[in-house]
Amino acid sequence: MLQEFKDFIAKGNVMDLAVGIIIGAAFTAIVSSLVSDMINPIIGLVLGGVDFTSLYVVLSGEVAPGIGLDAARETGAAIFAYGAFFTACINFLIIAFVVFMLVKAVNNLKATAEAPDDVAPEVETGPSELDVLLQIRDSLAKK
Repeated sequence: MLQEFKDFIAKGNVMDLAVGIIIGAAFTAIVSSLVSDMINPIIGLVLGGVDFTSLYVVLSGEVAPGIGLDAARETGAAIFAYGAFFTACINFLIIAFVVFMLVKAVNNLKATAEAPDDVAPEVETGPSELDVLLQIRDSLAKK
């Protein structure tokens, strides 16, 4: 059973999956930074200078007006953090789009690799040497 496990781990699919997870984690950090540091400030500017990620509505409990999302969560009040949710949705859409583009590129590469090379069309060059010899043989056989 140990040998089977070693064979399983040594297969390319497991290693590819591990590399994919590591790259995905690093990519998630990049996308999170893109959204929180570049996109959300623009959205906040459009909304009148509001920090978009900390927008929330208090559902129940007491929260002092004007405090941030983290401070509101620490009070123990039930809050509806729609800004954080919207940020997560933007992150998801960006990641999904990039993954879509990567899959599309890989599929195009596979299709190109599997496509047969362009073969020059056959050009009529007349009878081959074999055809000429066969005709000569047939002519001599008739005599």
